[in-house]
Amino acid sequence: MRPQRLNPLFAAASSLPGIGAKLERALGKLFGRDEAGARVVDLVFHAPNGLIDRSFRPSLDQLPEHGIVTLEVEIGRHRPPPPHNKRVPYKVDCFDDTGSLSLVFFHAHAAYLLKTLPPGERRFISGAIEWFNGVPQISHPDHILSAEEFAAMPAVEPVYPLTAGLSAKVLAKAVQASLDLVPDLDEWQDPAWLKKKRWPEFAASLGTLHHPHALSDLEPDAPARARLAYDELLANQLALALVRRRMKRASGRALRGNGEVSQKILAALPYSLTASQRLASDEIHADMAKPERMMRLLQGDVGAGKTIVALLALAQAIEAGCQGALMVPTDLLARQHFANLEPLARQAGIGLDLLTGREKGKVREAVLGRLASGETGILVGTHALFQQGVEFRDLALVVIDEQHRFGVHQRLALQAKAGDATDLLVMTATPIPRTLSLTLYGDMDVSRLTEKPAGRQPIDTRVLPLQRLDEVVDGIERAIAAGQRAYWVCPLVEESELVDLAAAEDRFAALGTRLAGQVGLVHGRMKGPEKDAVMERFKSGEISVLVSTTVIEVGMDVAEATIMIIENAERFGLAQLHQLRGRVGRGSGKSRCLLLYQEPLGETARARLKIMRETEDGFVIAEEDLRLRGSGELLGTRQSGVPTFRLANLIAHGDLLAAARDDVELILARDEFLTTSRGEALRTLLYLFERDEAVRLLSSG
Repeated sequence: MRPQRLNPLFAAASSLPGIGAKLERALGKLFGRDEAGARVVDLVFHAPNGLIDRSFRPSLDQLPEHGIVTLEVEIGRHRPPPPHNKRVPYKVDCFDDTGSLSLVFFHAHAAYLLKTLPPGERRFISGAIEWFNGVPQISHPDHILSAEEFAAMPAVEPVYPLTAGLSAKVLAKAVQASLDLVPDLDEWQDPAWLKKKRWPEFAASLGTLHHPHALSDLEPDAPARARLAYDELLANQLALALVRRRMKRASGRALRGNGEVSQKILAALPYSLTASQRLASDEIHADMAKPERMMRLLQGDVGAGKTIVALLALAQAIEAGCQGALMVPTDLLARQHFANLEPLARQAGIGLDLLTGREKGKVREAVLGRLASGETGILVGTHALFQQGVEFRDLALVVIDEQHRFGVHQRLALQAKAGDATDLLVMTATPIPRTLSLTLYGDMDVSRLTEKPAGRQPIDTRVLPLQRLDEVVDGIERAIAAGQRAYWVCPLVEESELVDLAAAEDRFAALGTRLAGQVGLVHGRMKGPEKDAVMERFKSGEISVLVSTTVIEVGMDVAEATIMIIENAERFGLAQLHQLRGRVGRGSGKSRCLLLYQEPLGETARARLKIMRETEDGFVIAEEDLRLRGSGELLGTRQSGVPTFRLANLIAHGDLLAAARDDVELILARDEFLTTSRGEALRTLLYLFERDEAVRLLSSG
């Protein structure tokens, strides 16, 4: 149960004065809580991204050309617009001993302005100065204050990120009201650590965050900001450590094999394993042989050979007399894996089956029968593997491919379904920077594949403007005549599958007129069998160009494809461009990737394309992607599994993340169930940053 004193923070934002239904909807949109609704805590942790300095107080004869000014003036004549002409603004003359200026209001209420700006009285006005026909004016001043009100106004005012339907003044007022509800909380940080870092206490840090004295107070390394970032990172790492401890404590079992099945697989391979494949395999096999449950992440760049490492792990489960499952995010990828693994499984004597949402009726019943009897050693499929009615005889190892497509919460749910004793191996071909890896997979051990298998070809990457499209099509025509095959990926239009599809269809039609009968089209709205048929035609060489939306990002493996063209490449994230490029360079032929961009290019897009041209190292690319885009969008699109930090910045606070991980190890070594006074305060921290699940794990032992 959440501590009662935190309940006001988790009340709806509409419980704050002045926040009605309309403003609550706007706040929900701002905080990404459209359906669930904004809460008080969302405002407490809504950090300013700038500030306005209102300390500049010139006389009217010393006004600058532009900028924020704060003026002490006497109110003069009101000049309302002529009746029935709303386009003319309402003006109020103001003056001091040195000159005059106008206050300008559009769609004004005269009675309100007469009450706020009474002629003959003195007022303090703050806002952005403008000049109209050589005359100074301020349109819709930010502040109109009496002397008493001005005395209470801070010289520096925070600026918050906004959304449509929300004004800066209303948001600032709501944030202040939310801060008044923050209770006194016991300190959860180590006093010696706070003293060493010279960090203020939690409440004082929040005060400085929302009432900065200078721009430096908003910098990531400012004491108050760093303190709050560390609180958030500590909550993240503590929650992951508790999940990890719980999973490790669950009754695992030792899965020891005799190596017979693994040796048959290795003998059937046309190549030898790389050094990093051998090392990763050794780490996984050693984990599986221990009585504790395995929880390991296998990270490998595109084409690094993760699938074989996973198959060897599954072989060890079979040697131990058990079963394994390989779960992937899409039907297409499941079929791809099944096709690639089937010859190896057959030679090793492993019963291999496929189960996705498309297996129905008698086919599905037959698969379920073989699974229940143990005839099936490895089941490949989508999340359909863990639907009701799917019963394994003895499931000992679950391998999840492209984990980031599922999200952390789904992984935890899956572990629960798979049973306490089941070992877990998670794979991703999206290289993840160390800082993000700690926040996403802090509950797991990590193995990395850092080499490409022998025979992988380097990919010649070129960057060209879309104005040269005709030359590119001419080049494709020549390449096809020489027997090559090409992917053509169409622009990504965020959250608009229909527009993506329209772009792909247009390109398919245009290429079809030049290359009649040689072009195929695949997209996410096609039915599975239809998509498979087009893919098969491309794989067999019946067609030479495959026009596609990003559906081919994961799962296409055609060794004969040597050209990748990405249209409007500036719209894609680095990780996604890297994934797409990895679809070529898989055979013996020289491979090329053409990144076509629309001019003019923004600074970030230019940096992104430059990195793609300079390196094929996915880990270098991932670090750069994190720097350019931030963690929220690192994995191509916003993924449900990526924790979004409100106060921490993984780029600026990477060193704090490592410190938080070390801190958590010490905390749990001394106070396993968080029962000391600091432990109780840390439980409050977990609730405050919405890691309730971790507290429940504590209470269940």
